[in-house]
Amino acid sequence: MLSLAVYVLTGIRRDHALASEGALKYFLLGAFSSAFFLYGIAFTYGLTGSTRLDRIGSLMAAQAMAPTPMQLLAVGLLLVGFAFKVSAVPFHMWTPDAYEAAPPAITGFMSTGVKAAAFAAFVRVFLAAFEPLRPSWSPILWIVAAATMIVGTVVGVSQSSVKRMLAYSSIAHGGYLLLALLAANDVGKAAVLFYLLTYAVTNIGAFGVISVLENTDQPNDRVRDYAGLWYTHPALAALMTIFLLSLGGFPPMAGFIAKWYVFSAAVKRGYTGLAIIGVLTSVVSVFFYLRIIVMMYMTTTDTPARVPPIPRMAGLALIVSAILVFYLGILPTRVLDWAAASIATIF
Repeated sequence: MLSLAVYVLTGIRRDHALASEGALKYFLLGAFSSAFFLYGIAFTYGLTGSTRLDRIGSLMAAQAMAPTPMQLLAVGLLLVGFAFKVSAVPFHMWTPDAYEAAPPAITGFMSTGVKAAAFAAFVRVFLAAFEPLRPSWSPILWIVAAATMIVGTVVGVSQSSVKRMLAYSSIAHGGYLLLALLAANDVGKAAVLFYLLTYAVTNIGAFGVISVLENTDQPNDRVRDYAGLWYTHPALAALMTIFLLSLGGFPPMAGFIAKWYVFSAAVKRGYTGLAIIGVLTSVVSVFFYLRIIVMMYMTTTDTPARVPPIPRMAGLALIVSAILVFYLGILPTRVLDWAAASIATIF
């Protein structure tokens, strides 16, 4: 149901040249992945006769030492469906086109609300129902997580469109969340919730700034369009800097604490190699965030972006997002305790 609404929202700008292409690609690939997902649900029900996750988990545990081909097929089909929803490699190709085609406000929702819902379901299903089969699916998820972090970072470096750049950033961040899912200890489960919250706050702020800049009579989606923004609209430049630094994992921003907990959980669970890949890709990703910051502060242009007056509620939302980025980075304990308590009630 959520996906159907997002398909429509992606192509809502009928006057936009890329809207129809992005929405159609998203719809076709989404329908294809949903078929895999539904087949996975059907096979799981056929094997267990239940849709309750705890019941499925107990029945899977009975054959965990020697899983049947049908069990592995069910897990594989569900894994494909979830991988598409969270933009994991190699099921990520729709993401840049859909993000670029949709209005910034819709893109912000797609990159936060949709991704958060998909990851919440992913964690719930695999850790509650298929945890007994972890030896079968964890090696595959290891490869997917590594590929997602690497592809999202490497391809993002070469992007000239800010929205496409943040799309590949979203893909890379999905890899970090998959790493937390693999860790799956108490810290790792809480880290998933905390990471989703910090990423949502940060990305909503970043796309909020993009939305303000896009509401002009000139296109402002290229990195070069941000040239000299500090000199013409210092408040927007400062807010965008905060959000980009948080996405890059700079202290004392929320993104730094979120990545710290994810990598710590991975090391404690024995995924040191994958954690190293995460750290390296996080360092490389700093380059494309700093590209925009350098453009805003150290470059001038004869045709600066013309920004209309910012609506009061939009400005308030950006300020609140920036405050939360600092709050979650400096005082994360209360939120982490809430995340741990929430996990304890679920698992």
